[in-house]
Amino acid sequence: SDSEITFRLIFCKKGDGKMVEIAEIFEIIMVVCFGLSWPLNVVKSWRVRTTKGKSLMFLLFILIGYIFGITSKFINPNFNFATKWYVVFFYILNFVMVAADVALYVRNYFIDKKNGVL
Repeated sequence: SDSEITFRLIFCKKGDGKMVEIAEIFEIIMVVCFGLSWPLNVVKSWRVRTTKGKSLMFLLFILIGYIFGITSKFINPNFNFATKWYVVFFYILNFVMVAADVALYVRNYFIDKKNGVL
């Protein structure tokens, strides 16, 4: 109906006439930024060898979020995996980085326990 208006922010027009929504561009930027941040976090966890300042619950919630994000791409009938595979790739890459940080958390927990910190 005329009373229902949908606002869509359009970033640019592709050569084939399909529109690229700014929301999609923002998602890509978010995933890339996280993708740059997680390796730095993993390196820090490797070097400091302690769980101080880390939250296992936080990391687990992030992992769960990535699981739901990845799943949403596969169950969304409008998601075209053939042309947007890179989104899923970066979600999986980020998931692996966070999983590595969880593994380092466990390693650092036992180091803390051995050193009498816990």
